[in-house]
Amino acid sequence: MSEDRRAKFDRLVLPRLGDGFRLARWLTGNQADAEDVMQEASLRAFLAMDRLVEDNVRAWFMTIVRNTCYSWLGKNRPGINLSVDELMPKDRDFMERGGLAAEPVPSSEETLIAKGRAAWLAEAIDRLPVAMKEVLVLRDYHDLSYREIADVIAVPVGTVMSRLARARQSLLQQIDLADDET
Repeated sequence: MSEDRRAKFDRLVLPRLGDGFRLARWLTGNQADAEDVMQEASLRAFLAMDRLVEDNVRAWFMTIVRNTCYSWLGKNRPGINLSVDELMPKDRDFMERGGLAAEPVPSSEETLIAKGRAAWLAEAIDRLPVAMKEVLVLRDYHDLSYREIADVIAVPVGTVMSRLARARQSLLQQIDLADDET
């Protein structure tokens, strides 16, 4: 094991493990599976360190995590629906305002309501098809640009924009349905 490879891995990849884990968690649907994916993704990244060009390490590592997730899902959940055509809705205003971080310091009652909304939103995002979920998570949770997302998932920028719009529309439809029920 080359010390140069390890030092490069420590410097470039270790700071991004949290981002990778969050993406893996969203795509696999639970923490234990995300941990398995991250072990594999970290190994893949470590083995590829000699080929890494340090232009955009974040996108490079997120690509490895994403591809590892899909490999893991294909092996462990072959029946998972990856169709982009199935839509589910969500709260557009909430996401566009920046989520809970953009709100003023809430009261206890507001905190409880916000936790309920956040849990509901997480569940709504979990119900999205994986192809839409990954674009939404990479954009809204990891703040990647459309170009970076396109590089990570190996699709044209237009596809990224389309999937993101469809994911947000699906979430809005879910919000409308939830509002109608109350």
